[in-house]
Amino acid sequence: MAEYKMILDLDTGIDDALAIAYALATPESDLIGIVGSYGNILVEQGVQNSLDLLEMLGHTEIPVYQGLSHSSTTDHFDVMPISAQIHGKNGIGEVEIPTAKRKVETMNGPDFFIEAAHKYGKKLLIVPTGPLTNLAAAIKKDPEIINLVGRVTLMGGALTVPGNVNPVTEANINQDPEAADFVFRSGIPLTMVGLDVTTRTLLTTKETQKWRDLGTFAGQKYADIVDYYIDAYKVTSPHLGGCALHDPLAVGVAVEPSLVTTLALDMKVDTEGPYAGRTIGDETKVNNPNPISKAAIGVNKDKFLDEFMEKLTKLFAEAN
Repeated sequence: MAEYKMILDLDTGIDDALAIAYALATPESDLIGIVGSYGNILVEQGVQNSLDLLEMLGHTEIPVYQGLSHSSTTDHFDVMPISAQIHGKNGIGEVEIPTAKRKVETMNGPDFFIEAAHKYGKKLLIVPTGPLTNLAAAIKKDPEIINLVGRVTLMGGALTVPGNVNPVTEANINQDPEAADFVFRSGIPLTMVGLDVTTRTLLTTKETQKWRDLGTFAGQKYADIVDYYIDAYKVTSPHLGGCALHDPLAVGVAVEPSLVTTLALDMKVDTEGPYAGRTIGDETKVNNPNPISKAAIGVNKDKFLDEFMEKLTKLFAEAN
Protein backbone atom coordinates (compact mmCIF):
# COMPACT_ATOMS: atom_id res chain seq x y z
CA MET A 1 0.00 0.00 0.00
CA ALA A 2 1.29 3.46 -0.91
CA GLU A 3 2.53 5.62 1.94
CA TYR A 4 0.86 8.81 0.74
CA LYS A 5 -2.25 10.12 -1.01
CA MET A 6 -1.64 12.84 -3.59
CA ILE A 7 -3.78 15.55 -5.17
CA LEU A 8 -2.47 17.44 -8.19
CA ASP A 9 -3.75 20.98 -8.76
CA LEU A 10 -3.05 21.60 -12.45
CA ASP A 11 -3.52 24.06 -15.29
CA THR A 12 -2.95 21.15 -17.61
CA GLY A 13 -0.38 22.24 -20.13
CA ILE A 14 2.57 20.15 -21.27
CA ASP A 15 4.64 19.94 -18.08
CA ASP A 16 1.40 19.33 -16.14
CA ALA A 17 0.71 16.41 -18.51
CA LEU A 18 4.12 15.02 -17.56
CA ALA A 19 3.30 15.57 -13.88
CA ILE A 20 0.14 13.46 -14.26
CA ALA A 21 2.15 10.64 -15.83
CA TYR A 22 4.86 10.87 -13.18
CA ALA A 23 2.35 10.80 -10.34
CA LEU A 24 0.69 7.72 -11.86
CA ALA A 25 4.08 6.01 -12.16
CA THR A 26 5.18 6.78 -8.59
CA PRO A 27 4.31 3.84 -6.29
CA GLU A 28 5.06 5.74 -3.05
CA SER A 29 1.80 7.69 -3.38
CA ASP A 30 -1.70 7.09 -4.71
CA LEU A 31 -3.01 9.81 -7.00
CA ILE A 32 -6.50 10.26 -5.56
CA GLY A 33 -7.66 13.19 -7.67
CA ILE A 34 -6.85 16.12 -9.92
CA VAL A 35 -8.11 19.64 -9.34
CA GLY A 36 -8.27 21.84 -12.44
CA SER A 37 -7.00 25.40 -12.55
CA TYR A 38 -6.45 28.17 -15.09
CA GLY A 39 -3.10 29.46 -16.38
CA ASN A 40 -1.54 27.73 -19.37
CA ILE A 41 -5.11 27.46 -20.68
CA LEU A 42 -8.67 28.10 -19.52
CA VAL A 43 -9.83 25.90 -16.64
CA GLU A 44 -12.40 24.06 -18.79
CA GLN A 45 -9.75 23.05 -21.34
CA GLY A 46 -7.36 22.02 -18.58
CA VAL A 47 -9.94 19.78 -16.95
CA GLN A 48 -10.69 18.15 -20.30
CA ASN A 49 -6.98 17.60 -20.96
CA SER A 50 -6.63 15.89 -17.58
CA LEU A 51 -9.58 13.59 -18.26
CA ASP A 52 -8.28 12.75 -21.75
CA LEU A 53 -4.73 12.03 -20.57
CA LEU A 54 -5.89 9.84 -17.69
CA GLU A 55 -8.03 7.79 -20.06
CA MET A 56 -5.20 7.46 -22.58
CA LEU A 57 -2.94 6.19 -19.79
CA GLY A 58 -5.54 3.67 -18.62
CA HIS A 59 -6.48 5.36 -15.33
CA THR A 60 -10.14 6.21 -15.57
CA GLU A 61 -10.56 5.58 -11.83
CA ILE A 62 -9.02 8.91 -10.85
CA PRO A 63 -11.58 11.73 -10.46
CA VAL A 64 -11.07 15.22 -11.89
CA TYR A 65 -12.56 18.28 -10.19
CA GLN A 66 -12.92 21.74 -11.67
CA GLY A 67 -11.47 24.57 -9.64
CA LEU A 68 -11.80 28.33 -9.94
CA SER A 69 -11.63 29.89 -13.38
CA HIS A 70 -9.82 33.14 -12.53
CA SER A 71 -7.72 34.76 -9.83
CA SER A 72 -9.00 35.84 -6.44
CA THR A 73 -8.89 39.51 -7.46
CA THR A 74 -10.36 39.39 -10.98
CA ASP A 75 -13.64 38.37 -12.57
CA HIS A 76 -12.24 36.67 -15.69
CA PHE A 77 -9.07 35.16 -17.12
CA ASP A 78 -7.41 35.47 -20.52
CA VAL A 79 -4.59 33.15 -21.56
CA MET A 80 -1.35 35.04 -22.10
CA PRO A 81 0.03 34.79 -25.68
CA ILE A 82 3.32 33.41 -24.37
CA SER A 83 1.44 30.53 -22.69
CA ALA A 84 -0.26 29.64 -25.97
CA GLN A 85 3.11 29.80 -27.70
CA ILE A 86 4.79 27.46 -25.23
CA HIS A 87 1.96 24.96 -24.65
CA GLY A 88 -0.16 25.32 -27.80
CA LYS A 89 -3.68 26.67 -27.88
CA ASN A 90 -5.08 23.36 -26.62
CA GLY A 91 -2.46 23.16 -23.86
CA ILE A 92 -0.86 19.94 -25.10
CA GLY A 93 1.18 21.09 -28.06
CA GLU A 94 -1.70 21.00 -30.57
CA VAL A 95 -1.57 17.21 -30.35
CA GLU A 96 -4.98 15.55 -30.61
CA ILE A 97 -5.83 12.67 -28.31
CA PRO A 98 -9.16 10.85 -27.90
CA THR A 99 -11.82 12.62 -25.86
CA ALA A 100 -12.48 10.91 -22.54
CA LYS A 101 -15.83 9.24 -21.95
CA ARG A 102 -15.84 10.44 -18.33
CA LYS A 103 -16.99 13.85 -17.19
CA VAL A 104 -15.73 16.18 -14.49
CA GLU A 105 -16.98 15.56 -10.95
CA THR A 106 -19.82 17.67 -9.54
CA MET A 107 -17.89 18.69 -6.38
CA ASN A 108 -15.65 21.71 -6.90
CA GLY A 109 -11.90 21.66 -6.45
CA PRO A 110 -11.52 23.58 -3.17
CA ASP A 111 -14.17 21.40 -1.52
CA PHE A 112 -12.29 18.29 -2.62
CA PHE A 113 -9.14 19.62 -0.91
CA ILE A 114 -11.13 20.07 2.29
CA GLU A 115 -12.76 16.64 2.12
CA ALA A 116 -9.43 14.91 1.44
CA ALA A 117 -7.62 16.79 4.22
CA HIS A 118 -10.17 15.59 6.77
CA LYS A 119 -10.10 12.04 5.39
CA TYR A 120 -6.36 11.47 4.97
CA GLY A 121 -4.70 14.00 7.29
CA LYS A 122 -0.90 13.80 7.35
CA LYS A 123 -0.87 11.21 4.56
CA LEU A 124 -2.16 13.84 2.13
CA LEU A 125 0.29 15.50 -0.26
CA ILE A 126 -1.02 18.49 -2.22
CA VAL A 127 0.99 19.42 -5.32
CA PRO A 128 -0.15 22.67 -6.97
CA THR A 129 1.57 23.32 -10.31
CA GLY A 130 -0.46 26.36 -11.35
CA PRO A 131 -1.77 29.40 -9.48
CA LEU A 132 -2.59 28.95 -5.80
CA THR A 133 -6.16 30.21 -6.15
CA ASN A 134 -7.85 26.88 -5.38
CA LEU A 135 -5.76 26.11 -2.31
CA ALA A 136 -6.22 29.63 -0.94
CA ALA A 137 -9.98 29.29 -1.37
CA ALA A 138 -9.97 25.96 0.48
CA ILE A 139 -7.96 27.36 3.40
CA LYS A 140 -10.23 30.40 3.67
CA LYS A 141 -13.29 28.15 3.73
CA ASP A 142 -11.83 25.70 6.26
CA PRO A 143 -8.68 26.99 8.02
CA GLU A 144 -8.45 23.71 9.95
CA ILE A 145 -6.87 22.01 6.95
CA ILE A 146 -3.66 23.98 7.62
CA ASN A 147 -2.94 21.62 10.51
CA LEU A 148 -4.34 18.48 8.88
CA VAL A 149 -2.42 18.00 5.63
CA GLY A 150 0.98 16.35 5.39
CA ARG A 151 2.61 18.93 3.16
CA VAL A 152 2.17 21.16 0.15
CA THR A 153 4.85 20.96 -2.54
CA LEU A 154 4.24 23.64 -5.13
CA MET A 155 5.82 24.45 -8.44
CA GLY A 156 6.20 28.18 -8.53
CA GLY A 157 8.30 31.12 -7.52
CA ALA A 158 11.94 32.05 -7.88
CA LEU A 159 14.25 32.92 -5.00
CA THR A 160 17.83 32.82 -6.29
CA VAL A 161 17.24 33.25 -10.05
CA PRO A 162 15.21 35.72 -12.14
CA GLY A 163 11.54 35.11 -12.82
CA ASN A 164 10.17 34.07 -16.21
CA VAL A 165 7.50 36.80 -16.41
CA ASN A 166 9.76 39.66 -15.32
CA PRO A 167 13.03 39.83 -13.38
CA VAL A 168 11.38 38.90 -10.06
CA THR A 169 8.18 37.02 -10.90
CA GLU A 170 7.47 33.41 -11.92
CA ALA A 171 4.39 32.65 -14.04
CA ASN A 172 2.29 30.56 -11.61
CA ILE A 173 2.72 33.07 -8.79
CA ASN A 174 2.07 35.90 -11.24
CA GLN A 175 -1.41 34.54 -12.02
CA ASP A 176 -2.63 35.28 -8.48
CA PRO A 177 -0.04 36.92 -6.19
CA GLU A 178 -2.66 37.61 -3.51
CA ALA A 179 -3.66 33.94 -3.26
CA ALA A 180 -0.01 32.89 -3.23
CA ASP A 181 0.80 35.35 -0.46
CA PHE A 182 -2.14 34.08 1.56
CA VAL A 183 -1.03 30.45 1.22
CA PHE A 184 2.63 31.25 1.97
CA ARG A 185 1.69 33.13 5.15
CA SER A 186 -1.09 30.73 6.21
CA GLY A 187 1.13 28.40 8.21
CA ILE A 188 0.48 25.35 6.04
CA PRO A 189 3.65 23.19 5.70
CA LEU A 190 5.02 24.18 2.33
CA THR A 191 7.98 23.51 0.03
CA MET A 192 8.52 25.83 -2.92
CA VAL A 193 9.99 24.09 -5.95
CA GLY A 194 10.73 27.08 -8.13
CA LEU A 195 12.78 28.10 -11.13
CA ASP A 196 15.87 27.83 -8.91
CA VAL A 197 15.77 24.04 -9.44
CA THR A 198 13.28 23.25 -12.21
CA THR A 199 15.37 24.90 -14.94
CA ARG A 200 18.19 22.46 -14.12
CA THR A 201 16.07 19.38 -14.92
CA LEU A 202 15.89 19.24 -18.70
CA LEU A 203 14.45 16.89 -21.30
CA THR A 204 15.60 16.66 -24.93
CA THR A 205 14.48 14.86 -28.08
CA LYS A 206 16.92 12.08 -27.15
CA GLU A 207 14.57 11.14 -24.28
CA THR A 208 11.34 11.60 -26.21
CA GLN A 209 12.69 9.33 -28.94
CA LYS A 210 12.85 6.53 -26.37
CA TRP A 211 9.11 6.94 -25.84
CA ARG A 212 8.50 7.02 -29.57
CA ASP A 213 10.52 3.83 -30.02
CA LEU A 214 8.17 1.98 -27.64
CA GLY A 215 5.65 1.77 -30.46
CA THR A 216 2.71 2.45 -28.12
CA PHE A 217 0.00 5.05 -28.62
CA ALA A 218 0.73 6.77 -25.28
CA GLY A 219 4.46 6.83 -25.94
CA GLN A 220 3.98 8.37 -29.38
CA LYS A 221 1.51 11.00 -28.18
CA TYR A 222 3.61 12.05 -25.20
CA ALA A 223 6.67 12.28 -27.48
CA ASP A 224 4.71 14.51 -29.86
CA ILE A 225 3.46 16.70 -27.00
CA VAL A 226 6.88 17.16 -25.41
CA ASP A 227 8.68 17.72 -28.72
CA TYR A 228 6.39 20.74 -29.23
CA TYR A 229 7.51 21.98 -25.80
CA ILE A 230 11.18 21.44 -26.65
CA ASP A 231 10.76 23.43 -29.87
CA ALA A 232 9.09 26.26 -27.94
CA TYR A 233 12.03 26.38 -25.53
CA LYS A 234 14.43 26.80 -28.47
CA VAL A 235 12.71 30.16 -29.03
CA THR A 236 11.99 31.31 -25.46
CA SER A 237 15.01 29.86 -23.59
CA PRO A 238 17.64 28.73 -26.12
CA HIS A 239 20.36 28.86 -23.43
CA LEU A 240 18.85 25.85 -21.60
CA GLY A 241 19.27 23.25 -24.35
CA GLY A 242 16.04 21.42 -23.56
CA CYS A 243 12.65 21.84 -21.88
CA ALA A 244 12.37 22.23 -18.12
CA LEU A 245 10.55 19.58 -16.10
CA HIS A 246 8.91 22.16 -13.82
CA ASP A 247 5.82 20.28 -12.66
CA PRO A 248 7.16 16.70 -12.61
CA LEU A 249 9.97 17.82 -10.31
CA ALA A 250 7.41 19.10 -7.79
CA VAL A 251 5.74 15.67 -7.88
CA GLY A 252 9.10 13.99 -7.36
CA VAL A 253 10.01 16.23 -4.42
CA ALA A 254 6.60 15.70 -2.82
CA VAL A 255 7.33 11.98 -2.31
CA GLU A 256 11.13 12.17 -2.17
CA PRO A 257 12.13 15.45 -0.46
CA SER A 258 15.81 14.45 -0.52
CA LEU A 259 15.90 15.16 -4.27
CA VAL A 260 16.43 18.81 -3.39
CA THR A 261 18.40 20.84 -0.89
CA THR A 262 16.27 23.49 0.75
CA LEU A 263 16.51 26.72 2.65
CA ALA A 264 14.21 26.92 5.67
CA LEU A 265 12.51 30.27 5.21
CA ASP A 266 9.17 31.83 6.12
CA MET A 267 8.14 33.39 2.84
CA LYS A 268 5.71 35.95 1.48
CA VAL A 269 4.67 37.17 -1.95
CA ASP A 270 4.67 40.86 -2.85
CA THR A 271 1.23 41.81 -4.13
CA GLU A 272 1.61 45.33 -5.49
CA GLY A 273 4.07 47.69 -7.08
CA PRO A 274 6.99 46.81 -9.38
CA TYR A 275 7.80 43.66 -7.40
CA ALA A 276 4.29 42.16 -7.47
CA GLY A 277 4.57 38.38 -7.60
CA ARG A 278 8.05 38.22 -6.05
CA THR A 279 8.59 35.28 -3.66
CA ILE A 280 10.90 36.30 -0.85
CA GLY A 281 11.51 35.91 2.85
CA ASP A 282 8.94 37.44 5.18
CA GLU A 283 10.74 40.18 7.09
CA THR A 284 8.18 40.01 9.92
CA LYS A 285 9.26 36.43 10.67
CA VAL A 286 12.98 36.77 10.11
CA ASN A 287 13.73 35.83 13.72
CA ASN A 288 11.42 32.81 13.80
CA PRO A 289 13.70 29.92 14.90
CA ASN A 290 11.50 27.26 13.24
CA PRO A 291 10.36 28.35 9.77
CA ILE A 292 7.37 26.40 8.47
CA SER A 293 8.17 26.72 4.77
CA LYS A 294 11.17 25.75 2.65
CA ALA A 295 12.53 26.88 -0.69
CA ALA A 296 14.38 24.39 -2.90
CA ILE A 297 17.72 25.85 -3.98
CA GLY A 298 19.60 22.76 -5.19
CA VAL A 299 18.58 19.55 -6.97
CA ASN A 300 20.07 16.11 -7.61
CA LYS A 301 19.16 16.40 -11.27
CA ASP A 302 20.79 13.18 -12.46
CA LYS A 303 18.94 11.08 -9.89
CA PHE A 304 15.65 12.76 -10.69
CA LEU A 305 16.02 12.46 -14.46
CA ASP A 306 16.99 8.79 -14.19
CA GLU A 307 13.92 8.06 -12.06
CA PHE A 308 11.69 10.18 -14.28
CA MET A 309 12.69 8.41 -17.49
CA GLU A 310 12.56 4.94 -15.93
CA LYS A 311 9.07 5.46 -14.50
CA LEU A 312 7.51 7.19 -17.51
CA THR A 313 9.00 4.83 -20.08
CA LYS A 314 7.57 1.88 -18.14
CA LEU A 315 4.18 3.62 -17.83
CA PHE A 316 4.00 4.41 -21.56
CA ALA A 317 5.09 0.87 -22.48
CA GLU A 318 2.29 -0.64 -20.39
CA ALA A 319 -0.46 1.91 -21.16
CA ASN A 320 -1.53 0.17 -24.37
